Amino acid sequence: MSTPRPTGNSMPNMDPDQMRQPDRAFLQAPDGPAHPPRILLLYGSLRSRSFSRLVAMEAERLLQWFGCETRMFNPEGLPLPDAAEPDHPKVSELRELAMWAEGMVWVSPERHGAMTGIMKSQIDWLPLSLGGVRPTQGKTLALMQVSGGSQSFNALNQMRILGRWMRMVTIPNQSSVAKAFLEFGDDDRMKPSPYYNRIVDVVEELVKFTLMVRGRSDYLVDRYSERVESAADLSKRVNQASI
Repeated sequence: MSTPRPTGNSMPNMDPDQMRQPDRAFLQAPDGPAHPPRILLLYGSLRSRSFSRLVAMEAERLLQWFGCETRMFNPEGLPLPDAAEPDHPKVSELRELAMWAEGMVWVSPERHGAMTGIMKSQIDWLPLSLGGVRPTQGKTLALMQVSGGSQSFNALNQMRILGRWMRMVTIPNQSSVAKAFLEFGDDDRMKPSPYYNRIVDVVEELVKFTLMVRGRSDYLVDRYSERVESAADLSKRVNQASI
């Protein structure tokens, strides 16, 4: 089943008078990439009406408004980590998208006080290293969660730890949507609310950080300890298959 994607770019909740396009000349490196920022969105539920997917779709509309190129990964059919080889079609798709992306958005429901296993499986399939190349290092990350009950930050806190472990530049802002089932209409669009405004905040901040970091990430994450290692030694050290 393919992931439903946003149709059109209508955002009735947005106040156009208060929206600002990021100043690219101020943020990005003078000789940095000229193409639109590339953002990958991951969500953590397979439900037919998944509120984490709906939040991701709202974020995708906003990212496109800010001039980004977006991709959204559908986790349906992704095997459990270590239950298949890395050349499995869904694993290959996810890893290729991670290599393509310059930033990511992770949106997970909170289940039993934690992120979902579906969300964690996607992250676990992203290797720390592929032949000495780190597919997530130095890339930006924004975090969001949805809850069926009162507002919580458990899934966000867990994903923030994982973002740091994946050596991503995880932005300070984040979004937690409480009682998500009340925040969407029958058209699956998010209603006007402070929760929606916070999603706009997170997306705007992600775009700014991505413009600022890309083109500079190789320099920012250059480390002495890794300069003294060969690519082969590095790949061997971070290879999770041997654990």
